[in-house]
Amino acid sequence: MDRRPLSFAGLLLAFLVGAPAQADSLESVLSPGPVIQGHAKYETDCKQCHVRFNKAGQKGVCLDCHKEVAGDVQTKRRYHGRLEQNDCRRCHTEHKGRSVNIAPLDSKTFDHRLTEFPLKGAHGEPKVKCRDCHVAGKKYREAPSDCYSCHRKDDKHKGSLGRKCADCHVETNWKKTKFDHSKTRFPLAGKHIDVPCKDCHRRPDYKGAPTRCVACHRKDDTHKGRFGPKCESCHNDRDWKTIIFNHERDTKYPLRGAHRLTKCASCHAPSKPLYGTRIASACIDCHRKDDDRKGHKGLFGIKCQSCHTEVNWTRVIFNHDRDTKYPLRGKHAESKCSSCHTGHLYREKLKTDCLSCHKEDDKHEGQIGPKCENCHNERSWKTTRFDHGLTRFPLLGKHADVKCKECHKSLRYKDAPTACYECHKKEDVHKRRLGTKCEECHNARNWKQWKFDHNKQTQFRLDGAHVKLNCLECHKKPVNGKAVAPGTCGACHISDDVHDGRYGNRCERCHNTTNFKQIKPGVVY
Repeated sequence: MDRRPLSFAGLLLAFLVGAPAQADSLESVLSPGPVIQGHAKYETDCKQCHVRFNKAGQKGVCLDCHKEVAGDVQTKRRYHGRLEQNDCRRCHTEHKGRSVNIAPLDSKTFDHRLTEFPLKGAHGEPKVKCRDCHVAGKKYREAPSDCYSCHRKDDKHKGSLGRKCADCHVETNWKKTKFDHSKTRFPLAGKHIDVPCKDCHRRPDYKGAPTRCVACHRKDDTHKGRFGPKCESCHNDRDWKTIIFNHERDTKYPLRGAHRLTKCASCHAPSKPLYGTRIASACIDCHRKDDDRKGHKGLFGIKCQSCHTEVNWTRVIFNHDRDTKYPLRGKHAESKCSSCHTGHLYREKLKTDCLSCHKEDDKHEGQIGPKCENCHNERSWKTTRFDHGLTRFPLLGKHADVKCKECHKSLRYKDAPTACYECHKKEDVHKRRLGTKCEECHNARNWKQWKFDHNKQTQFRLDGAHVKLNCLECHKKPVNGKAVAPGTCGACHISDDVHDGRYGNRCERCHNTTNFKQIKPGVVY
């Protein structure tokens, strides 16, 4: 049997080939030294921290236990998450004894920018020590990052403004503030920027500071409160004495014409607050005295702007032709408004027919109707322009020169006769024996000229000796209306009938109209 001692490799092989218990004993034998007190419970169980034959796997085992660090590495935040090489063994070396600090930190070389709290301003000054923020016995990550935890004793507001000190203070100097007032309900602008905080904020918690102008500028209010508390409507924060109010832009009542020169107190009564009283905007509210002075006395309504302007109250711009449906022509243009408008202008609807105003001037007693304009015009009531051609009796020939009163004996014009005989009775030399329809022979151009075609206008043709007869030889009796004369030969030639009526009264069977004594050829007695 070979008694030579075994080499280290042989001994290691023998243990590995043997039982697991023998392998654990070998790991204990090969341990480089005791671990720190915190890891002592894992000292006999190497696999809690080591992975056999895999050094890279050791990092994962560490992170399995140190879950806070594992979270930082995974999210790439805090110190361990921001390290470029975050292999645990690189900084933390074990097996150096129970009391050894395996997480040493050099405060002089430590880069605090890798943490969640970079040291800025006064925090990075040498006088600030690590122990000022990192309390002994606690992990570095447990150090507070809010201002209030460290600066509680410096808080003169006694917590009334909350714990977000960074909203106002900076790291350079605690006493220097950087509060952004524009993020509040009252942004600082103009002269307000230079005002010390204490002038407005009387309490240490800054609460209750007034936001209305009048709260601070009551002594500057020369209006004595009459114009209300909204000073910003007229003044600005750059210069209190500068007036920015624009009546035309900022109200629904632009000031024009003479209104621009009017003082505020003329409309805004000094005894009433500006914002507490609604100022009436109707013209009549301010110009009622002018309305009475003009004589309208409210009869023309409250729409003064229909006739007047802001430039000059006495100037009238109303145009009846343009602004109404009844243009004023002729004498109407010279009439006073009150001549037609006797009541309230806007409540009373005036009638536009002539007769409504000219009933007393109507000499026709209403018999012709209300359309006076058919005959009269606005220039003169006595002037007529009646077109007789629109009536049942157009004026033709000599009738056009005849004066109205010749035919119209009264102003009831409709009573005037239309038959010729009514006017020309005395000129009827026929004594009514040719009837009363004078127009069958005469015309309106000349009464003495006449034309009657007996052959066309009657059923008794005039031929032979009848042509030379005078009308009155047949028409012997006066008649009314159409002239009527006998149409048989016997009616006129009874004295010439030598047959004593034995052959009847149809003389034309044998005789002709040329010569009654002649017998027609071929007639046999």
